Amino acid sequence: MKFGLLASVAGLALCAGAANAQELKFAPGEGDFNWDSLEAFAASHDFAGQQLTMTGPWTGADKALVESVIAYFEDATGASVNYSGSESFEQDIVIAIQAGSAPNIAIFPQPGLATDLAARGGLTPLADGTEQWILDNYSAGQSWVDLGTYADADGVDDLFGFFYKVDLKSIVWYIPENFEEAGYEIPETMEELKALTDQIVADGGTPWCIGLGSGAATGWPATDWVEDMMLRTQPPSVYDQWVSNEIPFNDPAVVAAIEEYGHFAKNDAYVSGGSQAVATTDFRDSATGLFGFPPECYMHRQATFIPTFFPDGTAVGEDVDFFYFPAYADKDLGKPVLGAGTLFAITDDAPVAHGFIEFLKTPIAHEIWMAQSGFLTPFKGANSAMYATDTLRAQGAILTDATTFRFDGSDLMPGEIGAGAFWTGMVDYTTGASAEDVAKGIQDRWETIQ
Repeated sequence: MKFGLLASVAGLALCAGAANAQELKFAPGEGDFNWDSLEAFAASHDFAGQQLTMTGPWTGADKALVESVIAYFEDATGASVNYSGSESFEQDIVIAIQAGSAPNIAIFPQPGLATDLAARGGLTPLADGTEQWILDNYSAGQSWVDLGTYADADGVDDLFGFFYKVDLKSIVWYIPENFEEAGYEIPETMEELKALTDQIVADGGTPWCIGLGSGAATGWPATDWVEDMMLRTQPPSVYDQWVSNEIPFNDPAVVAAIEEYGHFAKNDAYVSGGSQAVATTDFRDSATGLFGFPPECYMHRQATFIPTFFPDGTAVGEDVDFFYFPAYADKDLGKPVLGAGTLFAITDDAPVAHGFIEFLKTPIAHEIWMAQSGFLTPFKGANSAMYATDTLRAQGAILTDATTFRFDGSDLMPGEIGAGAFWTGMVDYTTGASAEDVAKGIQDRWETIQ
């Protein structure tokens, strides 16, 4: 039955057949949620008695969070949704599609597998008008359209993926107190960041902590640096050509981006422990240099997840903070952002599946998760005041200010390259090999798998 708007002492009195009250985290009228968007959606969508199956990579706490959003769809439409999370999602969804038992909706943690399944006829195009909606409502909308558009079994491009829940990588962590004591300002351009790096050295400090160690995955932090540098030295179209190998890995543009990373990582004066320590320092340990007294470094470029490895009791936004990894002022490439994210795709066509994608276009579908934890969105229509913390709000602002968003390039490359030759090549480069030789070696490897 349609969404009930009758508040009770328990928080919400629901119409018969709707979701249980305890499943709804927030009551209508509570806070500054866009409740009107839910009312309008409920008035135009009735899926009473219909079942919607959905699977994705979210388990544990994330499963509970996505189900807290799903509860509002159920209550607004009368549909019943069964979400199942799996740590082996990538394997499970392929098997399900091949067996003809796919769920209505699959939530992909990266576009690569969705691209492959679309080419095999395993995905259903999203409804007409979705592309224009994304262009109109998501910051850097064309980027999100491009990331969700794949060739079907006939080689025809169509929009198959709707991005929801985004991760941010283009940020630099620092200790505000250390900056204040030294008189350093937050750099707003790459030129200023390089000047700050030199100033810290001139003042007798060490600018950066960088660590590439990650067990069998050693090297991946350097690939993020290179990807960020590609977006700051080349147009997005060149980044796309690189990721798809339309231009070779040893193209001068790619070599130059690798050397931009090397500008920071291969200078003994710039990095804690010297450049040789970069390749052997575990990425989980590298950020701790920020917290030394005196500090072992002043800056650490890493994604939004790195606070997990900060010292116990560290308060983000107080003890440590972050700023946008800036772009070059003289290259006129706007504000590019590197990150990752999950996309929803229809794997078993049904009206209720398209209805859920329409639900994801409502501000409330974003705000419910925003108000809890671990969620960022490029949706300009969602109320940023609903982010649970100032930190999430500031990270969300980086997303909504972005002019370009690109997915982690190594995740889009063939596994032997993005999770193999690229990782090891960056270790070789960091420890002394030339950018040209490393890039040529990666390209040679790529050609053997084509």
